[in-house]
Amino acid sequence: MINKSNFSIFFLIVSTLIATGCSESLLINEDKVFRYNEHSNISSLDPIYSSTLRNIWPVNQIFNGLVQLNDSLKIKPDIAKSWTISKNGLEYKFLIKDQIFYHKSKIFGKDSTRTVNAKDFEYSFNRLKDPYLGSPGSWAIKNVNSFKAENDSLFVIKLKAPFSAFLGLLSMKYFSVVPHEVVDYYGNKFGKNPIGTGPFKFKRWEENIKLVLRKNNLYFEKDINGTNLPYLEAISITFLPDKKSEFMEFAQNKIDFINSIDSSFKDQLISTDGNLKKEHSKTIKLISGPYLNTEYIGFYLGDKKSQIQSKKLRLAINYAIDRKKMMKYLRNNIGYAANNGFVPLSLNSKNIVDGFKYDLVKAKKLIKEYKTENKKEKIELKLTSDANYLDIVEFIQRELQKIDIDLSINIVPASTLRQGKSNGKFEMFRASWIADYPDSENYLSLFYSKNLAPNGPNYTHFQNNEYDKLFESTYNEQNSTKRKKIYQILDSLVLKNSPIIPLYYDKVMRFSQMNIEGLTTNPVNQLNLKRVYKK
Repeated sequence: MINKSNFSIFFLIVSTLIATGCSESLLINEDKVFRYNEHSNISSLDPIYSSTLRNIWPVNQIFNGLVQLNDSLKIKPDIAKSWTISKNGLEYKFLIKDQIFYHKSKIFGKDSTRTVNAKDFEYSFNRLKDPYLGSPGSWAIKNVNSFKAENDSLFVIKLKAPFSAFLGLLSMKYFSVVPHEVVDYYGNKFGKNPIGTGPFKFKRWEENIKLVLRKNNLYFEKDINGTNLPYLEAISITFLPDKKSEFMEFAQNKIDFINSIDSSFKDQLISTDGNLKKEHSKTIKLISGPYLNTEYIGFYLGDKKSQIQSKKLRLAINYAIDRKKMMKYLRNNIGYAANNGFVPLSLNSKNIVDGFKYDLVKAKKLIKEYKTENKKEKIELKLTSDANYLDIVEFIQRELQKIDIDLSINIVPASTLRQGKSNGKFEMFRASWIADYPDSENYLSLFYSKNLAPNGPNYTHFQNNEYDKLFESTYNEQNSTKRKKIYQILDSLVLKNSPIIPLYYDKVMRFSQMNIEGLTTNPVNQLNLKRVYKK
């Protein structure tokens, strides 16, 4: 084990090595280094492969796109200075900011950098749709008919059909701008040698050990006082694969921040009301808030002979689960009981849907009616999950015993669960939906009949003509207030037909050392470090 003084010496040696050959300072002040661990490792720093948080977080430090989201999910300019949308919702014109520089690189020649232009966005969008590159984000550009740089400062996108959530879609890191010279030079190794425009630049990557990013002195954003961002000198990311080891590193002040905690430490840190226990309040900061992630149980409705075709049975199950008790005793209230719609509260705060409240009397009445109508004496169902949610599904099993349903549990590997729910192999399955972009449409698309799995996210195979017509009408509705009203009706239709059991809306839980300032949270769980500093 390295003590603190030795660790400082070690870090200075590493800093010297990574800075060799640069015009920058040879040493990094450890007080200006933000350290975190990525237990899932990082597969690529190329934005077209940023499909998971492990890749999205570092990519967000290195790259920028046309637009960005603030912590309230409002769409703000990023490299685009402004934009206009045609009345028919099909054409988007983006004016590109002047004097946005790429990170310095020898590949740019003697000047070692250059400014971003609209043609860079045309190049970057072409990479995203290139089947040879196989980006997992290629779906995000399928509704785009064309895109073109009209000149150096004007980038135009034309859609095949109106899509009111398109601006929010563009905030995803898939749409980050990259320089063609650097991509051409590195080819498929660009993901290990990224050059972007972001607040931090790539410096060093030791596989399975550490990734180091350094401050970009050419970064264009300033704080409200006119001070250049970022405040930090560097970001150091380690790759310990075990969450327990990660927590121990945090406890020893070797890393500055952890995102959520291993369940084995949950009761040690968090009280049943979801707050940090008092004994830790002087040594640890907890920043929490809503997360655009709905955890649920899905019913597969593609088998017309299955007993779960009965809406009455599905409704009874929904009423029989005490979600608030589940959250208090199994999750320490890390999250919010899904007593409303499928769409998380943070997206639907002004159009809240009245969902399922615990009502054992109503559940028993529905079961009695179901048994009588179908001449059944016994109800047997099977629920498939992975081991991570065993406590949740066992709780549901006990709840359903109260309404005379015999629920068996099938535990499978996470990969088998993903494949099985896509192929309609499971009668009931545990699932979650984390938003790709901050719009209710992203959640409600799970029940659109043209999105049937495996070709889309409709894993339940729910089909309803009324739902489909309303869903399609949202694409043409440019008025956000009117569109949200339609979303509310759609969410209500989901509950009325019950193809799913909403369980809970997740919560972002960020733990940091006491000297960390400027670290915030947001409903998409994006990590923004450009305004973070250490006291």
